[in-house]
Amino acid sequence: MQLLLFFKDRFDLHEGKEDELETIDYIRKNIEFKGANLWILIFAIFVASVGLNVNSTAVIIGAMLISPLMGPIMGIGLAAGINDFELLKKSMKNLGIAVVISILTSTIYFSFTPLNDAQSELLARTEPTIWDVLIALFGGLAGIVAGSRKEKSNAIPGVAIATALMPPLCTAGYGLATANLYYFFGAFYLFFINSVFISLSTYVIVRFMKFPKKEFLDRKREKTVKAYITIFTILTIVPSVYLAYNIVKRTLWEKTANQFLTTQMEFPRTQVISSSLFYDPDSSRIEVSLIGERISDEEIAILSRKMGGLNLRNTYLRIKQSGDGGTDLNMLRSDILKDLYERNEVLIQDKDQKIALLERELAEYSNSSSQVLDIAREAKINHPNLQNFSMNRAIMADLQKDKQDTLLFAYAKFRSRPNIQEQKRFQDWLKLRTKADSVALILD
Repeated sequence: MQLLLFFKDRFDLHEGKEDELETIDYIRKNIEFKGANLWILIFAIFVASVGLNVNSTAVIIGAMLISPLMGPIMGIGLAAGINDFELLKKSMKNLGIAVVISILTSTIYFSFTPLNDAQSELLARTEPTIWDVLIALFGGLAGIVAGSRKEKSNAIPGVAIATALMPPLCTAGYGLATANLYYFFGAFYLFFINSVFISLSTYVIVRFMKFPKKEFLDRKREKTVKAYITIFTILTIVPSVYLAYNIVKRTLWEKTANQFLTTQMEFPRTQVISSSLFYDPDSSRIEVSLIGERISDEEIAILSRKMGGLNLRNTYLRIKQSGDGGTDLNMLRSDILKDLYERNEVLIQDKDQKIALLERELAEYSNSSSQVLDIAREAKINHPNLQNFSMNRAIMADLQKDKQDTLLFAYAKFRSRPNIQEQKRFQDWLKLRTKADSVALILD
């Protein structure tokens, strides 16, 4: 009994809770998009679009902190939870305005930017996964719980970052600007999934914490509103659950398909040069391109049977081999060369840096060598007794400080040994002439 009381006390959501009416008013104030709020959204979209364009995660996170998109999404869940149909309409209207403005802003940016390539940060927002669903669900729960506290925390901006509401809208704008409908619909689908599950989380917590529902003097009006809210909730939840279920199925299928490729597609004299996965609930497809010794139809049949044992029953295996009519050998060679280049790109860059360093050192050495005769002639004008002169740079190891430094060594032979003042004047002139920090002068 004491253990139950302990856990009840620890996990009590009513501890530190703000008055429900204050929480409702707090969420209601963040719903509207006009004036400064709308301009902040536009500027945040521009920042996020630039971040996606240059593939900068830090810039994208900064834009999501600025963005006020969470307001109307939480407002939809709150309105459904307290049977406030007017608030629901207002939240949906403002969310629609925010979405349209966001997509138009990002479309304008991506229509004029000189950088047209889709970077990894942008591509990551073109297709939702099961992890996006879970992040939106738990992030929404954290957001509404934090919003219901007396002490407001940074949880809501954190939810906006975690659920990544803005980047999908920017990616949708990129899809329109580049006429790529796959990117547009994929990114908008991701935004829709995030929005629905954040709203659903808000709805669940509002009902769980028993927020006061809107009261109606007209009972007929109350029944009508409740019916509308119920229909809206069902129309929102049922498709979203179905979509989430398909996302889970696709994620599990992709995991199993990759496992099949890793464990089963290994041959002693044949190499897999590329593979592609195409998921469809009724008939999925795995395409593999091979090069090397051809594998027989019997082996392909065995692989197909193994797929059935790995829960890939509705999956078709298509294998392209060198020599097939549908396989272009030039394309295969190109893929191999591309793969080799990507694997050795880091090594190539490292070698380029070393070559550049050696070229700089060689240039410095050549420059120093060519200057020796000129410097010797100039020195003889000021020091007529000078007979021989040599100069070179060397690495000096300082054992006391345990470090090394580059030092300029100079050798000078005079007919008669110069006095101390002349030696110092000669050394100071060498430092000035060679622009060296220090010169080690050896006299003969």
